[in-house]
Amino acid sequence: MTEHLNHFIAGTGVEASDGRRIALVNPVTEQVYGSCARGTAEDVDRAVAAAQRQLEHGAWRQLDGAQRGRLLVKLADLVERDTDVLADLDADAIGRSPLEPRRLDVPNAVANLRAAAGWANQLEGRTIPTGGYFGTKTLSYTVREPVGVVGAIVPWNSPLMITVWKLAALLAAGCTVVIKPSEETPQSALHLAALAQEAGFPDGVINVVTGYGAEVGRALCEHPHVAKISFTGSPEAGREIQRTAGVLFKHVALELGGKSPQIVFDDAPFDDALRGCALGLFANQGQVCAAGSRILVQRGIAERFAAALAEAARAVKVGDPREPGVQMGPVAKKAQFDRVNRYIQLGIDQGATLLAGGVSTPERGWFVRPTIFANANNEMAIARDEIFGPVGTVITFDSEDEAVALANDSTYGLAATVWTTDLARAHRVAAAVKVGAVGVNCWSPLDANLPWGGVKTSGIGREGGFGGAMAYTEEKVITVLLPT
Repeated sequence: MTEHLNHFIAGTGVEASDGRRIALVNPVTEQVYGSCARGTAEDVDRAVAAAQRQLEHGAWRQLDGAQRGRLLVKLADLVERDTDVLADLDADAIGRSPLEPRRLDVPNAVANLRAAAGWANQLEGRTIPTGGYFGTKTLSYTVREPVGVVGAIVPWNSPLMITVWKLAALLAAGCTVVIKPSEETPQSALHLAALAQEAGFPDGVINVVTGYGAEVGRALCEHPHVAKISFTGSPEAGREIQRTAGVLFKHVALELGGKSPQIVFDDAPFDDALRGCALGLFANQGQVCAAGSRILVQRGIAERFAAALAEAARAVKVGDPREPGVQMGPVAKKAQFDRVNRYIQLGIDQGATLLAGGVSTPERGWFVRPTIFANANNEMAIARDEIFGPVGTVITFDSEDEAVALANDSTYGLAATVWTTDLARAHRVAAAVKVGAVGVNCWSPLDANLPWGGVKTSGIGREGGFGGAMAYTEEKVITVLLPT
């Protein structure tokens, strides 16, 4: 089937202003199966104008929090209704097993929309006692107002889920949005916008402009009527966004990936830790911001654990994810395939021991074998850089202090996992690692009620939870003179 996808602006599908398009390529077959509009600065301007009209003069501005909440509930119901459609759109776009978005991404999106529906009516101000105004009493209070038009720039690895993380919170706060999905995976964002229209959101509240970051993303960052940029992607792109948006003093939220450690102590529940580390490594072909790709294992069990992890990697069946029994599809695009293979070769060249997998050379499709390295150290590129593929690096430690030092010896700080049966140790290590989220005996869960984000190179700000909605508001203070 050939897909011909256009922008969604003010409730209508429209072509790019200059008619240019971007080919959509199947990562399993490497065949072009459709195209999307290649957005321009003019397209962004039209979308921002539509969003600005609703924010300042439209029906959206007239809705209170409870009314916005009811619309979010309707949208959640429609997303749940279209679970199979949305899961297949994302899975097909990046070559992922369709079971993963059915079990995780779409349910998480539904949960975020329903949670945000409750937050919409809870964004309250406060009263603040003061000393008055030149001897006269005053009443000072604050109100929460939407920050404005938001530019939401979304990656290709979990398109629907990450789009909804941003969308649910900003809609709860009363903002409007222009979404820029990845040029490789625009399908679910466009379907989501159509569902919002079906739910009754006024035209122009949610707009989608497809295209490249250098064109559409930059135009959003430079646009004077975009008040906030929310971006998930690479540190390199995040730095450029912050530089560009900073000139106009825009609000910026950045989630920039990680090199998350999974710390396995010798008293850990061995089988649980093994399964958890494999999940943290291989889910979505390793194309996960919080992928636990640094496996720090205490020396007493390190050799046995590395061997078991390598066996688990070799047992993963790689192929067309639509075929029965296949557990892992290809990585999402040719550039990613080349990047992952380059790091695998670099690990071999730098002296790590290859236990499973290796450089992949499939006849067709961007398939990478699950790969495990042992006898590595924290200075190797495979231990320091975010590879974004199914590659795990086992590093040995002796003491708790050494484990914490190794975990923190990274420019990233998104997530970490601690595997131990020692409750006191679990709390000590969780407090000591410099990350935004820690899972103890579990991969750090993604829950609508929990904040998500990182420190250091992993980004600025948080998504999720009540604070995620508050981050799309400005606090305004009002003081009223109360003469007697």
